[in-house]
Amino acid sequence: MTEAMTGAGTEAPSSPTRWRAARTAVLAAVFVCAACGLVYELALVAFGSYLIGDTVGQASIVLGVMVFAMGIGALAAKPLQSRAAAAFAAVELALALFGGLSVLGLYAAFAWLDLYAPALVGTAFLLGLLIGAEIPLLMVLLQRIRAQAAGSAVADLFAADYVGALLGGLAFPFLLMPVFGQLRGVLVVGVVNALAGLALVFTVFRRELSARARVGLTAGSVVVGLVLGYAYLTAYDFEVTARQQLFRDPVVHAERSAYQEIVLTRSVPFVSQGVTDLRLYLNGDLQFSSVDEYRYHEALVHPVLSGARGSVLVLGGGDGLAVRELLRYPDVGSVTVVELDPAVIRLARTEPQLRTLNHDSFEDPRVRMVNTDAFQWLRTERERFDAIVVDLPDPDETATAKLYSIEFYALVRAVLADDGRVVVQAGSPYFAPKSYWCIEASIRAAGFTTTPYHVDVPSFGDWGFVLASRGSVAPTLGLAADVPPLRFLDAETLRLAANFPRDRRRQELPPSTLLHPRVLEYARAEWRSY
Repeated sequence: MTEAMTGAGTEAPSSPTRWRAARTAVLAAVFVCAACGLVYELALVAFGSYLIGDTVGQASIVLGVMVFAMGIGALAAKPLQSRAAAAFAAVELALALFGGLSVLGLYAAFAWLDLYAPALVGTAFLLGLLIGAEIPLLMVLLQRIRAQAAGSAVADLFAADYVGALLGGLAFPFLLMPVFGQLRGVLVVGVVNALAGLALVFTVFRRELSARARVGLTAGSVVVGLVLGYAYLTAYDFEVTARQQLFRDPVVHAERSAYQEIVLTRSVPFVSQGVTDLRLYLNGDLQFSSVDEYRYHEALVHPVLSGARGSVLVLGGGDGLAVRELLRYPDVGSVTVVELDPAVIRLARTEPQLRTLNHDSFEDPRVRMVNTDAFQWLRTERERFDAIVVDLPDPDETATAKLYSIEFYALVRAVLADDGRVVVQAGSPYFAPKSYWCIEASIRAAGFTTTPYHVDVPSFGDWGFVLASRGSVAPTLGLAADVPPLRFLDAETLRLAANFPRDRRRQELPPSTLLHPRVLEYARAEWRSY
């Protein structure tokens, strides 16, 4: 083996058994480092989707920036190849530190500095730069063990790299997130990343390290270990403090379910009146304020129940407040609630003040709970319902845009009785008029006739709904003769609710579809303007 291949001062393993073991160690390091690198990427994407929504946009930014930076990192590693072992260990320590702290840093940038976007780009670039430097250095180390054809060496390295990426891709959602959570999970990966790099260098390539390199790497290992360990121990307190920074009221419950971040806040805004304001947020979006939620839920539920109502389907509504209004009618025989996230249902059933607010509606024997995706459930459901209440999160994220498409409303129509009625919460016609009228157009395109209306909900602002039916005549906006006593809604309020001011009247917009989610484009553009 020539000096160019073995490297100055490096002794290649002399026996086949030893060089095979050394080669296996290098490929194992490639495997582990690839898994760690992919976890960092997925953590940035997942965290961005929790905070901002727009999973596609977050993934595009993270992957695009990281892949670009990996190319720069591969070029930057060229001058380090003469000291490949020490350089690789240093890269892994830096990657462990910055990768492990990446989510913590982004949360801090979002909560306190309002610099999330530039922090995301900078973090993705730095991590990509370090990840890109790994493969060239590992290639040099592999060739120093035993020279082989370039094509063969590249095939071995990339095979280990890609299989390791599979491990990271599976470990992140199915192991790290459930066991450690997002903040601590990435910190654990940082420790694994550092150990993998140091173990390889201090065993197989220890003779290549100078005394100065050994001292420097040892000191760096201690510092990185202490920083990551301290961050792990204080991660919960940090998360609580950062989360509270995002909400004006004290947080009384917070959890990150498999689908979203759930936060419940409570304050006493009107002390003299003894009024408590309980607010539910999903991924940072306000779902209700107990001070005025009755306005929203009365406007959502009671107009649709002025027709047939023996069996009612609720899509969404996991807080139980819409179900509370439905159960006020004795002739409502059954209510089927399809809610994706069981954690929201659990909160509605166990949090004392929320139970008081929803009147323990989920404990009523008439209520049947189904925890699944509404779109998928509708595809296989054969029962038909007299009334359907669509109370889903706003279409400002990729995951929810499909629930405002022609295809979705066609599935809703398939389970609606011939004389049935459906109501859809459709966002704000004041703050997001294009989004609102796009939803209305999508409902019409699915074969419904519609009656749009809107009411004022102070915590939300002007909020819109769409009442729809199968017939050729638009459904009448009114209340049943036996409507229970209401705090907000009456016939005159409903009559005015059907009128829209000149600058917010119907816009003839193309509908939203699965392949072209126009409502998502409108919603993002309009809400950003506010």
